[in-house]
Amino acid sequence: MRIISANVNGIRSATSKGFIDYLALAQADIVCVQELKAQEADMTEEMKHPLGMHGAWHTALKRGYSGVAIYSKQQPDAIQIGLGWEDFDQEGRYVRADFGQLTVISLYMPSGSSSEERQQAKFCFMDKFLPIMRDLQTSQRDILICGDWNIAHQNIDIKNWRGNLKNSGFLPEERQWLSQVINELGWVDIWRTLYPEIPGYTWWSNRGQAYAKDVGWRIDYHLATPNLAACAQQASIYKDVKYSDHAPLIVDYAYP
Repeated sequence: MRIISANVNGIRSATSKGFIDYLALAQADIVCVQELKAQEADMTEEMKHPLGMHGAWHTALKRGYSGVAIYSKQQPDAIQIGLGWEDFDQEGRYVRADFGQLTVISLYMPSGSSSEERQQAKFCFMDKFLPIMRDLQTSQRDILICGDWNIAHQNIDIKNWRGNLKNSGFLPEERQWLSQVINELGWVDIWRTLYPEIPGYTWWSNRGQAYAKDVGWRIDYHLATPNLAACAQQASIYKDVKYSDHAPLIVDYAYP
């Protein structure tokens, strides 16, 4: 089972650059997308159901902003749109699809880089989401949360870690929160577990020559419950074509 997580920074933009063609080559069973930046009315049938896949999406009220989706070859047994939090649900940040014993979630964590107000909103989301992750962990289901978490966890996850210690995405409080998710709640960071010494950057600033020089951040993750994590065989980051300021993260699971 191949599952891809990709922040497309606009589904219309990514599609125009060949993202759907890439999905055809990648042959994924499930694709989790973040930053659709489109309302349902703005999306073509190809964007809603690429390659004929089933589609579930959670778009933001604000045009050209946020939004997440899950595409799957198999029709989900159940779909959950949003978390029941009016403020964050208006931003389109969470969609869940159940397939038998498996649950897959596409998540777009708020970014705090634009202002102190947004950083506080990010902290608020983290505080509210932690109990959700605790409940999911104890649900006896095999669960995968794919997405853009907007947090680089450890020094290895960011090229210029010394210069970003006081910047959103690498703040001590954010890193500690992710440590709690992994070390206390028991979620497994698939990439870091498979490849302890490979940085695995998935996002590069558009400033300067960050992409060309590989001055990146690893902020896109597959976080899985232990039983599912044990099925992870290999992972990769697709950089042959640049569809976004993020690169797709691909993981193959021997599941079920």
